[in-house]
Amino acid sequence: MSRILLVDDEQDLVWALKKHFDGQGFETDTALDGVEALSLINLRRPDLIVLDILMPCLDGLTLCRKLRHDEHTADIPILFLTTRDTVEERIDGLRIGGDDYLTKPFDVRELEARVQALLRRTPQPTRKAAASLDVLRCGPLTVDLQKRQAIINENTVQLTVAEFDLLRFLMGHPGQVFSSEELLQKVWGYTSATADTGLVRWHVKNLRAKLEVDPLRPAIIRTIPRQGYFFADSAAA
Repeated sequence: MSRILLVDDEQDLVWALKKHFDGQGFETDTALDGVEALSLINLRRPDLIVLDILMPCLDGLTLCRKLRHDEHTADIPILFLTTRDTVEERIDGLRIGGDDYLTKPFDVRELEARVQALLRRTPQPTRKAAASLDVLRCGPLTVDLQKRQAIINENTVQLTVAEFDLLRFLMGHPGQVFSSEELLQKVWGYTSATADTGLVRWHVKNLRAKLEVDPLRPAIIRTIPRQGYFFADSAAA
C-alpha cells in the first residue's frame, strides 16, 4: 500500500483529496504548510508528495529544494499543485526537481492518474533470468537499475524519479527516436489528455544539465527537430 503526503493550505481541498485517496486504498497523510510537512516526512517517509507551491511558513518550492538536497528524501516523487497557470511557475518547479505539475482547479481523477503514473515502476529483471540487465553501460555513463542510480565519469548523479525513468527508457532504446507524446505514454503511462509535452522538454533539459559536458551541445541525449529525442550510444563513448 502506497503512502502519499498531501500538502496544501486549503483545508477543504486537503480534506476532499484525503477522503478520495483513502477510498482508493492509499495511506494518506496531510499537512497545511511546508513546516508541518517536513516534520511528517521525517516521521513517516511517504512514497509520493502532492505539494502546493504557494503556502505560508515554508512554500512548496523551498520544501522541494530541502528534500532534493537530503539523500534520504531526494528520490521521493513530487507532484506540484499551483493556482497560477504560468510558464515561470512550471519551470521553477521542474527545474528544482519536481516530477510533474497540475494546475488548479483540476479533476481529482486526473490527479489520481498522475499519482498512479509516478508511483508505477517497471518490474526489475530477476537475478536468475538476467543479472546482466541490472546495469546499463555506455561510455562513461552507467545506470544501476536496482539502485536506481546514474554514474557519469565515476561521479554519482542525483536524479529525480521522472528523470531516472526517462534516462532508463532512452538508454534501453539506443538510437531510436521518440516524440514527446510517445515518451509521455511509454515512460510514465500518461495519455495525451493528462499531460503536456512541456514535461518531457524540461526533464530532458534537466538530464542534459546533469550528464552532458556541454548541455547546449548535447552528445548523449540528442534532438531531431520536429521528431523527438534519442539516446546516442556512440557519442557517450
